[in-house]
Amino acid sequence: MNRDLKYEIGPIRPPSEAYSLLLRFTRNCPWNKCEFCHLYKKERFQIRPVSEIKEDIDNVKRIYDDIILESWRRGFGGQITDDLVQDILSEEGFNECYRQIAIWAYTGAKNVFIQDANSLVMKVEDLSFLLRYLKERFPSVERITSYARSQTIARRLKVEDLLKLKEAGLTRLHVGLESGSEHILRFMRKGVTPKEHIEAGRKIKESGIELSEYVILGLGGKNWWQEHAEETASVLNQIDPDFIRFRTLKVVEGMPLFEKIRNGEFLLQTEEDILREEKYLLQRLEGIGSYVKSDHILNLLEEVEGKLPEEKEKMISVIDRYFSLTEEERLVFRFGRRMGIYRTLYDLHDELTYYRLKKTIKEMEEREPGSVERTLSLILERYI
Repeated sequence: MNRDLKYEIGPIRPPSEAYSLLLRFTRNCPWNKCEFCHLYKKERFQIRPVSEIKEDIDNVKRIYDDIILESWRRGFGGQITDDLVQDILSEEGFNECYRQIAIWAYTGAKNVFIQDANSLVMKVEDLSFLLRYLKERFPSVERITSYARSQTIARRLKVEDLLKLKEAGLTRLHVGLESGSEHILRFMRKGVTPKEHIEAGRKIKESGIELSEYVILGLGGKNWWQEHAEETASVLNQIDPDFIRFRTLKVVEGMPLFEKIRNGEFLLQTEEDILREEKYLLQRLEGIGSYVKSDHILNLLEEVEGKLPEEKEKMISVIDRYFSLTEEERLVFRFGRRMGIYRTLYDLHDELTYYRLKKTIKEMEEREPGSVERTLSLILERYI
């Protein structure tokens, strides 16, 4: 078997697609003007030819079949075992595509994420054909998801088009709402209006495709945080998405927004400012049955998750519990969370870990005042 077999993999996927097969149908972003994004800047958008994508799917199948054969060769009886996956991950003879497929096969070969930023710009007929072809090659696939832009769906697609894609196998769309404020969307050059967000979201819901709406906490900065929270909640209340996924704003050099911060046009909030904004937004979510998810390391409080409306107060209580801590406890938690040591506020009860983190913070500040906050900022940049 040719161990040089490959298929094209794009640069990003949602955290919820960590163990999904990644298939690149388009390259980069057709809009590519958002002030808070640097990922695709200077890259040209392309819709890949159907024949090229089809060949990638065939190569995935060839790699998958070869891994099954490798399981027989190594005495694992055709099963994707822990030992087999570890061998493929550690041995030099297997390229990155083999490693990705080994992990995907180990998790059941059930989920697929279509890359890059907006696959719904493809012709509906082409996308439907490829989704069907993928499911023919892999009958085990149960969930197929993709990123999509509200503007594309609002202006170009009918509910009937989305129904065709659902019938072909598309089960969930991840949409970057970011904010419900018309002013903030314009300032951030998102290229979409609140009205279009609502129209697109309702179309997706009507088609029966699951909808994840992404909200960027902190996108209103110090000046517009209240407007950001209120208007975003208003738009979400009118869409009632299946999932509301929080992401915390982090700005790095290379993003256009970085220059707006440097020249004073945009004022960043602190992590604790953003938590107050998050509480304010949650309080205004009414009449919807969404799941709120905080499934990203940029979010300080991963515990702010739950089903609306029944777990709304529970989520708010997590934020209140954080602010009931002493200033020292809050800093230790922030440090532990960003270092990957803490995941929940209850982790603070581990006295030995708390003491060690407190001691580290004290030593850092004694050597160089302000170094803790600078370190936390640098750690967050790694997750962009």
